[in-house]
Amino acid sequence: MQSIFGTDGIRGKFNEFITYDLTKKIGYALGKSLNKENPILIGRDPRDSGYMILDAIKNGLNIANKTIIDVGICPTPAVPYLIKKFGCSSGIMISASHNPPEYNGIKIFDQNGKKLNKVYEKNLEQAIKQKIPLDTASKHIRDNIRNPSLLKFYEDSLINSMGNDNLKGLKIILDTCHGSATSCAEKIFKKLGATIKVINSKADGLKINVKCGSTCLDPIRKAVKANSADMGFSFDGDADRVIGIDSEGNILDGDHILFLWGRELMLEKRLSNNILISTYMANLGFENSWIELGGTLHRTNVGDKFIYEEIINKKANLGGEQSGHILSKINDYCGDGILTAIQISRYCKKKNITLKNWLKTSFSAFPQELINIPLPYKINSSILNNIDETIKNTLSSIGEPCRIFVRPSGTEPFLRVLVEAENNMLTKNCSIQITKKIENIIKD
Repeated sequence: MQSIFGTDGIRGKFNEFITYDLTKKIGYALGKSLNKENPILIGRDPRDSGYMILDAIKNGLNIANKTIIDVGICPTPAVPYLIKKFGCSSGIMISASHNPPEYNGIKIFDQNGKKLNKVYEKNLEQAIKQKIPLDTASKHIRDNIRNPSLLKFYEDSLINSMGNDNLKGLKIILDTCHGSATSCAEKIFKKLGATIKVINSKADGLKINVKCGSTCLDPIRKAVKANSADMGFSFDGDADRVIGIDSEGNILDGDHILFLWGRELMLEKRLSNNILISTYMANLGFENSWIELGGTLHRTNVGDKFIYEEIINKKANLGGEQSGHILSKINDYCGDGILTAIQISRYCKKKNITLKNWLKTSFSAFPQELINIPLPYKINSSILNNIDETIKNTLSSIGEPCRIFVRPSGTEPFLRVLVEAENNMLTKNCSIQITKKIENIIKD
């Protein structure tokens, strides 16, 4: 049976997969797995279903004789930061990240602020499936604490990451996508001296990620141009990732962020062994250009916890994903969209260069096509083997350099199909060809 844990916690449609009963069991199982008496810290994004999930988790944790600290709406990276700062035994973020409003999810962190490893997830999942005394909730009333003021400690940590630098003179647009970034992003940038305009600025559980944010860049493109801004940054629902836009509307995705930031650290001799960590989705143009600079790019599975594992294994200090999750040494390798945005802005200010001109010095990307094929059911290893064989046959028949990468999404019911080649027409034709073949395999 497939695990309830995906690439980034537990996620699904509310009241279909993510139910009150399931989240109550998750709270109880997590509470029972913890030896420390210290409270569990919980944050959330603004989705309407977050209230009910929070109540269910509280209930389960209380039955397990644990107390919680509720910090309210906050970016995901605030949770691991506050866990470590206040010595909590664990932490939970209630969010479905970039997914639509009808989804929600649970991201769990250990006492060190790290996402759970596979062994912990497996043990927790086994505990969730056990019969537990959920009918005894009334006997376990705990002193739960609601303290949204703790978020200021996280805000100050981002401001302090700039040292003596500031962002005065920069005009920046932020798309907080009605999500977690609404809680503090504008405040942080203004304290650093930037002139800020925010779009989609109100926390709204029905609008989060809807035609806005890091997966829909049209609103921020229009806002940057309409306001003659230097740059813009678009966050996802829980603000752990970001995509940048220059003054002409060109995209600064995670690959370009890694390349430009990594190159600066390399020049400063602060990039460990000149290594960058990325995923199998990273652009081949990025990899080739990084190698030409004398660097090494290591690829791993999609998901920031896999990037973190590879950072530790390879003794690197910078990694991330094309989608905008960036992990740096600054905050102990926790993906943070706001931190990434202020660091990119900082380099533009220090180098006295516009993001537009800085982006021009980045790599030339190979054409890529990313197709999401809906999955009506959980695909098994036999189907995946069939798809792998089809990919091999397709590539051998092309006769030109081309890359096809296929993976089931860990957060949505889709099969992600990435096609990449130096030739744009080849990329498009191959993506159409392989998509049809895979769709036929799934239908059969």
